[in-house]
Amino acid sequence: MSSTMSLIQSFLAQKRFAMIGVSRDPKDFSALLCAEFENRGYAVVPVNPAAASLFELKTYARVQDITPPVHAALVMTPRRLDLDILRDCAEASIRLVWLYGISGAKEISRPAKDFCASNGIDLIAGYCPYMVLPKAAFFHRVHGAIARVIGMYPH
Repeated sequence: MSSTMSLIQSFLAQKRFAMIGVSRDPKDFSALLCAEFENRGYAVVPVNPAAASLFELKTYARVQDITPPVHAALVMTPRRLDLDILRDCAEASIRLVWLYGISGAKEISRPAKDFCASNGIDLIAGYCPYMVLPKAAFFHRVHGAIARVIGMYPH
């Protein structure tokens, strides 16, 4: 089993990935994170069934519809949707999924973790990408530093 940090490094090595649940509101956290990845040279493929495009990016209603397919997904939807999203990812042959959160694996339900384990999906459970992105804004670095001090930084 891979460590969370090695999975994060594998995810960040992907230069193209799906971002499921990107908001249409450009000031929403998910939209800002999408823009951050785009500014860093990533090709983000937004998934939002309510939009044909977001911020000049072609948007897909379902992760299964993305062409060419992606191999990783960052999920920004409410926790109650995790299992449905994970099923969609499994159907799309996505084997690396990052379920966004701020306090680690304890945020993620046992059924979601079990689904990933039984379907060959490597799961990054409950962390914010800003915590690990190099040269992130000051307050994100502070979040990462606090997480280290209290033992909640991914390892």
